[in-house]
Amino acid sequence: MREISADKITASVAALCARAAVNLPPDTLGCLKECKAREAASAKKIFDIYEQNAQAAACKKIPLCQDTGTAVIFLEIGRDAHIAGDVYAAVNKGVREGYTKNYLRASIVDEPVFERKNTGDNTPAVIHVKIVKGNKLKIILLPKGGGAENMSRLKMLTPADGVQGVKDFIVETVKLAGANPCPPVVVGVGIGGGFDGCAELAKYALTRPLGSKNKNKKYAALEAELLKLINKLGIGPQGFGGKTTALAVHVEYAPCHMASLPVAVNIGCHSHRRAEVVL
Repeated sequence: MREISADKITASVAALCARAAVNLPPDTLGCLKECKAREAASAKKIFDIYEQNAQAAACKKIPLCQDTGTAVIFLEIGRDAHIAGDVYAAVNKGVREGYTKNYLRASIVDEPVFERKNTGDNTPAVIHVKIVKGNKLKIILLPKGGGAENMSRLKMLTPADGVQGVKDFIVETVKLAGANPCPPVVVGVGIGGGFDGCAELAKYALTRPLGSKNKNKKYAALEAELLKLINKLGIGPQGFGGKTTALAVHVEYAPCHMASLPVAVNIGCHSHRRAEVVL
């Protein structure tokens, strides 16, 4: 049994918060450059601004976006690893330190309807835990901006809706979102798993490297088809029109009840920030 201290988790999460806020991942930046090459002059200008923003953020150590997001954390804990301390407290302490010490915007309110008082340090984080093989701990941070998050949807389809119903709902969701989530977007899709499960799958899909394919060939083909259908919408960068409405579509799936076909779509903006570390 390998021991991982709570203090190490806290320090790692704090570092991830700082890194994700100012450094656009190489795969996201590379995808933006590839898409720019296919666009007309007007859309190219928007992509130029995206690149300039990324360069300025990295050089000056300032956030890529003023909305530094909800801290969504995925923990993959090896079953042969022992966390010495409260893992939830350790993660939230890391978020607290990462956001306050790096002057990142605090966006979390303590309850959603009545007082809506800002907690002041961007906690609590949204934490998902999965037990896996091994003795390591993988921490994935997805800072999720509110604008893109608000455009996400979930629908309980019926099995009779089939593949076409799934595709129609996903494309419709991006069409309804329009320019609101600052396209080109990254589309995370969760299929199956029940009402709660498909939403978590859609969120987790956003943690995958851009352009990576589902290991199941049928779902990989579905990802490719959806990307083409979405880009035919012509929404384009910042909604000004163009060939690129989505940078990628990632689909994750899980078993579900035979009477159900739940589908969730979680949308990420063009500034697709995320960071991870393995302890």
